[in-house]
Amino acid sequence: MTDILLQTLAAASANPNSASGIFFALAPWLLIFVIFYVLMIRPQQQRVKQHQAAIAAIKKGDEVVTGGGIRGRVTKVTDDEAEVEIAQGVKVRVVKGTLSQVLTKSAKPAND
Repeated sequence: MTDILLQTLAAASANPNSASGIFFALAPWLLIFVIFYVLMIRPQQQRVKQHQAAIAAIKKGDEVVTGGGIRGRVTKVTDDEAEVEIAQGVKVRVVKGTLSQVLTKSAKPAND
Protein backbone atom coordinates (compact mmCIF):
# COMPACT_ATOMS: atom_id res chain seq x y z
CA MET A 1 0.00 0.00 0.00
CA THR A 2 2.83 2.38 0.79
CA ASP A 3 4.45 1.50 -2.55
CA ILE A 4 1.33 2.64 -4.37
CA LEU A 5 1.27 5.85 -2.38
CA LEU A 6 4.95 6.53 -3.13
CA GLN A 7 4.41 5.81 -6.82
CA THR A 8 1.49 8.22 -7.01
CA LEU A 9 3.50 10.89 -5.20
CA ALA A 10 6.45 10.33 -7.55
CA ALA A 11 4.19 10.57 -10.59
CA ALA A 12 2.58 13.71 -9.21
CA SER A 13 5.92 15.34 -8.49
CA ALA A 14 7.05 14.67 -12.08
CA ASN A 15 4.30 16.98 -13.31
CA PRO A 16 5.22 20.62 -13.88
CA ASN A 17 2.35 21.72 -11.63
CA SER A 18 3.27 19.51 -8.69
CA ALA A 19 1.01 21.08 -6.01
CA SER A 20 -2.16 20.26 -7.89
CA GLY A 21 -0.71 16.90 -8.93
CA ILE A 22 -0.11 15.91 -5.31
CA PHE A 23 -3.62 17.01 -4.38
CA PHE A 24 -5.20 14.94 -7.13
CA ALA A 25 -2.99 11.99 -6.22
CA LEU A 26 -4.01 12.13 -2.54
CA ALA A 27 -7.68 12.99 -3.09
CA PRO A 28 -8.79 9.35 -3.59
CA TRP A 29 -7.00 8.33 -0.39
CA LEU A 30 -8.67 11.12 1.55
CA LEU A 31 -12.04 10.17 0.09
CA ILE A 32 -11.51 6.53 1.11
CA PHE A 33 -10.66 7.61 4.66
CA VAL A 34 -13.73 9.86 4.92
CA ILE A 35 -16.01 7.08 3.69
CA PHE A 36 -14.37 4.60 6.09
CA TYR A 37 -14.87 7.05 8.98
CA VAL A 38 -18.52 7.70 8.17
CA LEU A 39 -19.44 4.05 7.60
CA MET A 40 -17.29 2.27 10.21
CA ILE A 41 -15.64 4.38 12.90
CA ARG A 42 -18.38 6.87 13.79
CA PRO A 43 -21.20 4.31 14.19
CA GLN A 44 -18.97 2.16 16.38
CA GLN A 45 -18.17 5.14 18.62
CA GLN A 46 -21.88 5.87 18.97
CA ARG A 47 -22.62 2.23 19.92
CA VAL A 48 -19.89 2.35 22.57
CA LYS A 49 -21.32 5.56 24.05
CA GLN A 50 -24.84 4.07 24.14
CA HIS A 51 -23.56 0.91 25.83
CA GLN A 52 -21.62 2.88 28.45
CA ALA A 53 -24.69 5.03 29.16
CA ALA A 54 -26.91 1.95 29.55
CA ILE A 55 -24.44 0.28 31.91
CA ALA A 56 -24.02 3.46 33.98
CA ALA A 57 -27.82 3.78 34.31
CA ILE A 58 -28.62 0.28 35.61
CA LYS A 59 -30.96 0.19 38.57
CA LYS A 60 -32.36 -2.34 40.97
CA GLY A 61 -34.76 -4.61 39.11
CA ASP A 62 -33.15 -4.34 35.67
CA GLU A 63 -32.52 -7.56 33.79
CA VAL A 64 -28.95 -7.81 32.52
CA VAL A 65 -26.70 -10.20 30.62
CA THR A 66 -23.10 -10.58 31.74
CA GLY A 67 -20.15 -10.96 29.42
CA GLY A 68 -20.22 -14.72 30.06
CA GLY A 69 -23.84 -14.94 28.94
CA ILE A 70 -25.41 -15.25 32.40
CA ARG A 71 -28.78 -13.58 32.59
CA GLY A 72 -30.13 -12.21 35.85
CA ARG A 73 -31.89 -9.41 37.71
CA VAL A 74 -30.01 -6.61 39.46
CA THR A 75 -30.65 -6.53 43.21
CA LYS A 76 -28.07 -3.97 44.34
CA VAL A 77 -25.93 -1.34 42.59
CA THR A 78 -22.73 0.35 43.76
CA ASP A 79 -20.36 2.65 41.89
CA ASP A 80 -18.43 -0.02 40.03
CA GLU A 81 -20.25 -3.26 40.89
CA ALA A 82 -23.73 -4.72 40.71
CA GLU A 83 -25.26 -7.64 42.56
CA VAL A 84 -27.13 -9.88 40.14
CA GLU A 85 -29.57 -12.61 41.16
CA ILE A 86 -29.11 -15.39 38.61
CA ALA A 87 -31.45 -17.89 40.30
CA GLN A 88 -33.74 -17.75 43.30
CA GLY A 89 -31.47 -17.11 46.27
CA VAL A 90 -28.27 -17.15 44.16
CA LYS A 91 -26.65 -13.73 43.96
CA VAL A 92 -23.31 -12.85 42.40
CA ARG A 93 -21.39 -9.59 42.40
CA VAL A 94 -20.21 -8.49 38.98
CA VAL A 95 -18.18 -5.54 37.80
CA LYS A 96 -20.39 -3.19 35.80
CA GLY A 97 -17.91 -3.17 32.93
CA THR A 98 -18.51 -6.89 32.35
CA LEU A 99 -22.22 -6.41 31.71
CA SER A 100 -22.87 -6.77 28.03
CA GLN A 101 -26.54 -5.87 27.79
CA VAL A 102 -29.38 -4.32 29.77
CA LEU A 103 -32.61 -6.08 28.78
CA THR A 104 -35.27 -4.21 30.76
CA LYS A 105 -35.33 -1.04 32.74
CA SER A 106 -37.40 -0.45 35.85
CA ALA A 107 -38.47 2.79 37.43
CA LYS A 108 -37.29 1.83 40.93
CA PRO A 109 -34.35 3.76 42.36
CA ALA A 110 -31.21 1.78 43.19
CA ASN A 111 -30.83 0.15 46.63
CA ASP A 112 -34.38 0.60 47.91
